[in-house]
Amino acid sequence: MMADTRQVVMSAAVEGLVDEAVLQRVIVQKGAALARVYGKSGKSNIRKNLPGYNQAARSSPWVVLIDLDRDADCAPPLRSEWLPNPAQWMCFRIAVPEVEAWLLADRERMADFLGVSMSRIPLSPESLDDPKVVLVNLARESRRKAIRQDMVPRPGSGRPIGPAYTSRLIEFVNHWWRPEVAVHRADSLRRCCERIHELVERAAKSVFDEPG
Repeated sequence: MMADTRQVVMSAAVEGLVDEAVLQRVIVQKGAALARVYGKSGKSNIRKNLPGYNQAARSSPWVVLIDLDRDADCAPPLRSEWLPNPAQWMCFRIAVPEVEAWLLADRERMADFLGVSMSRIPLSPESLDDPKVVLVNLARESRRKAIRQDMVPRPGSGRPIGPAYTSRLIEFVNHWWRPEVAVHRADSLRRCCERIHELVERAAKSVFDEPG
């Protein structure tokens, strides 16, 4: 008998390109595949289109990922406000306080990537007010000129991040980051991974149990 090679395929919506890379890693790690990714133009865009995503999740698996930022004290009230009635196949997750905290949670790899001492990487990244600022400031301390040039904003630019901040973080996510390690220091990541795993299992059972 031939093995069943069908795979659960999900759609998603995220705030930006780094979030897309993070979600891709998590979903693939859980044995599923990521199809089309919507949004990628900020949080307000996701909120505007969330009812449509939720409607689509009545018939197929969806993951929507946003940052908590300073929109609420914790994730559950924000989740209830944005999506009080999630559809059957909707997984709506919130990174606390933002997805950069999930990356900092793999302290050893982040220290190696940035070229700084691991003692400089925060022990509790989800308690930071602004993990993005912390990452930029860590990059300022880097022993590697390329990291400093790419991730730290140029003097007088008026920008909070360097010219290749996003591409550097995507590189980290794709080649360095270990979600299975990061979950131990990022509870919102752990919960996200668990909920995606549950969704994949439910979807796989639903699809694979159908008579064919």
